[in-house]
Amino acid sequence: MSLLPITPSVTPPATTTPAVPDSDETMIASNFTTFLQLLTTQLKNQNPMDPLDTNQFTQQLVQFAQVEQQIKQNTQLSTLVALDKSAQSSVALAYVGQMVVVDGTNTSLNGTATWALSIAKPSTVNVTIKDSTGQTAYTGSFAMNPGNQNFTWDGHGNDGKVWPAGTYTMAASVTDASGQTTALATEIQAIVDSVDVSKDPPILSINGQSYTMDQIKRVVRPS
Repeated sequence: MSLLPITPSVTPPATTTPAVPDSDETMIASNFTTFLQLLTTQLKNQNPMDPLDTNQFTQQLVQFAQVEQQIKQNTQLSTLVALDKSAQSSVALAYVGQMVVVDGTNTSLNGTATWALSIAKPSTVNVTIKDSTGQTAYTGSFAMNPGNQNFTWDGHGNDGKVWPAGTYTMAASVTDASGQTTALATEIQAIVDSVDVSKDPPILSINGQSYTMDQIKRVVRPS
């Protein structure tokens, strides 16, 4: 007499909520109960001269145990993922209203506009600021010391014209003591306006542009 095999049917658990793994556990429990009923019936009615092969139903018991263990692991993993998302959202929300520094060239002029520059050695820094149409609003050269330096523009052009509020782009280069000029990466310093926690990872809005938390280089105290 052979044992009737029962193959457990398992639906992969969803990663967003542990509710689906609960239904999987119910299914595997139901299949396991049916398996035990059939096994008990076969054991009661087996031929004493030709008993059941214990290896066969032992293997199936092991299969049930392995599937149940995998379902529990997936449920625990879903819980950990949910906790991680919650923690990311909490950290992201803490940035709202904070002054941060991120890589970028575009920033908003609202009375003033500020860019951050990282200077490796004493140099002359050359800056060119353009509006959203590409028109040059301001150019200038300044001696700067090594370290993280802020460049704040008050919105006045070289001719004294006051430029309107809007988005402006700055390109910068440095000229060292030997006269060699190289491009200089710029950063923007602005306040985090809002956070979209419905995204994964959460998206921070800075100067109307989107950034993730790993793009934040520094958090500074507003002057």
